[in-house]
Amino acid sequence: MGIRIAITGTGFISRVHAQAVQNIPSIELVAVVNHRSESMADFAQAYQIPRRYANVEELLNDGQIEALVVGTPNFLHAPQAITALNAGVHVLVEKPMAMNTQEADHMLTASQRSGALLMVAHCWRFDPEVNWLREQVANGKVGSVIRTKGYGVHTDWGPGNWFTKRKFAGGGAVVDMGIHALDTARYLLGDPEPESVYARIGTYYRDRRSSSVGPGQPEYNVDDTGIILVNWQGGAVSYIESGWWQYHSDGPEAATQIYGTKGFGQLFPTHLKLGGGIRVDPGFSYPRQPHAPQSMYDAQMRYFVDCIQNRQIPNPGGKEGLTNIRILEAAYESSRGGEIVRL
Repeated sequence: MGIRIAITGTGFISRVHAQAVQNIPSIELVAVVNHRSESMADFAQAYQIPRRYANVEELLNDGQIEALVVGTPNFLHAPQAITALNAGVHVLVEKPMAMNTQEADHMLTASQRSGALLMVAHCWRFDPEVNWLREQVANGKVGSVIRTKGYGVHTDWGPGNWFTKRKFAGGGAVVDMGIHALDTARYLLGDPEPESVYARIGTYYRDRRSSSVGPGQPEYNVDDTGIILVNWQGGAVSYIESGWWQYHSDGPEAATQIYGTKGFGQLFPTHLKLGGGIRVDPGFSYPRQPHAPQSMYDAQMRYFVDCIQNRQIPNPGGKEGLTNIRILEAAYESSRGGEIVRL
């Protein structure tokens, strides 16, 4: 019998994770947790899941699982993950890992105390093009990196439901999409520590969303636009755009540009431009359909399982997730006060 995994949540991302589990022979999806019995029944039928529970405590009382994938709304990430970690169950938690740094720190502490592994689903670290560019940067092909520019933007649409409610999501486009651009830039740079953050964040497109969903004013009390500047230890600076309902974006999700002393690198379309007019093209097709393929999530799940089997601390783990939450918190603080926040 392989590693037995349970999933919390029955939404889009939980379905992606469920498919990833089914695509890996050495693991077994044995349980689903959700407070809505009807959607849980549909989910269980779709993925042939034998066990169903209303909450994580009921799941853990029955036992017989080694790992939990947390795919619920953001406000449930910390309590569900901590409950599982305290029980010695390994956790893969969706991004953002928590609503704030205090929650994220408690999650990391629970993992360290119990010895159960904590991984954060920063999925773009498992994309072949991202890893190709990271290798070029690490090998010094572009020289010392001066700055990066990245995008986490939805054009002409944005999510609904709990995503637009602060009490459930903690934030809007910055925590939903900006975090992809932020983590991709940090990963490409070799995971440096942040020194300071400056941001402008706001809400400008409620009317665009309202017109698309019909009459009435659905709850929408989070940001849909953000610009973040992060100064890193080592001297590089990252410029990050986040947004929903934007009219234009210069690149798709996680698209990143790297400006170095010896050249330029870019994701989507992925290539290098070096001195003397040299262009290095790794041969990836663009645009990709879909842009975020199932294979990326399969690779992420496979890595999580490998970490469990080899007792290896994951990267991205709790520390990487906590750093991203610290930066996002600083960005919101900077936007409220109009000042640089030093970390």
